[in-house]
Parts: sequence; C-alpha cells; structure tokens
Amino acid sequence: MTPAEEIDNLIRTHPDWRGAALANARRIISEVDPGIVEEWKWMGAPVWELDGILVVGNIFKTKVKLGFMYGALITDATGLFNGELGGNQRRSYELAEGDVIDEEGLKALVREAIAFNHAKRANKK
Repeated sequence: MTPAEEIDNLIRTHPDWRGAALANARRIISEVDPGIVEEWKWMGAPVWELDGILVVGNIFKTKVKLGFMYGALITDATGLFNGELGGNQRRSYELAEGDVIDEEGLKALVREAIAFNHAKRANKK
C-alpha cells in the first residue's frame, strides 16, 4: 500500500472521534503547502514531511497526538503545544474526545516547522 492508503486505512479502522480528528488534522496539514509529502513510518505512523519530518500522527486510546519533531525549537506563537513539554526537541499537540482542532493555530505550527526545516537544510550546505 502507498503511504496515503495506509493513512486512509488507519483512519477507517478508527471510526470514532479519533479517526475523524486524524482525518481533519491531515486535511489541515496538507493545506499548508503543496510540497508536503505524506509518509508511513515506524510500522504504523502517518508522517508529513517537507525538507524533513514536520509532524507525526499517532492514535492512542484516549487521544490523538500530533508530534512535531523539532517543536521545542520553534516559537509556538499560538500556544498549542500541550504535550512533551519537558524535552529539548519534540513537542506535541494532543487532542482528546470533544476537542476541536485550532485550524489556524495548527497551520501556523506547520508553517513554523517548514521554516525550521528549510533553515536547517540551508545551514547544511
């Protein structure tokens, strides 16, 4: 299966609020930049990339987690990060049943992650 098909299948196998939340997050993330690529990694995780990993999606029993690989290194101007706050690299935006995704806030985080990845890549040259 392609990464897109794997993600479709993950959403389909969670017909409750978690699948709907991941599908909505997927749509929002994909709208930010046409260069964003969907991948399927680590035997079961949807990943969105552009010049490196931007966001990793995970479905758990009581939450949907959108993990930002370099979240600790971006500003999070909208204050959405609510998970993995103690680390020096990752941050996550975690959703529980009934939560509504802050679309503009999530798009802002993805844009910041893209800018970080672009800068990181430029510094390697």
